[in-house]
Amino acid sequence: MKFVTTESIMGEEIEATLGVVTGNVVQSKHVGRDIMANLKGIVGGELKGYTEMLAEARGIAIERLLIEAQNLNADAVVGVRFTTSAITQGASEIMAYGTAVRLKR
Repeated sequence: MKFVTTESIMGEEIEATLGVVTGNVVQSKHVGRDIMANLKGIVGGELKGYTEMLAEARGIAIERLLIEAQNLNADAVVGVRFTTSAITQGASEIMAYGTAVRLKR
């Protein structure tokens, strides 16, 4: 299934808008990552453990967004956006959302 951040897909015509679809995941920090992040915070630099954690969470959120779109019999999702928020200390949410559409055949 196609998913794009634009409001349309070049070369495709949208036949029907099926509604907003979302996919989210709440990810918590691993104690080991926390210790390393605190040490890295002293000297500076990329927190690779967190980068990997967020990349994994983003993939899960996209997968869930696409499943929701498939349940609506969508051909694509347009206008995909991402948002993050802190849920509690040590846990963050990443959400993907967009508009499920049916393409003209």
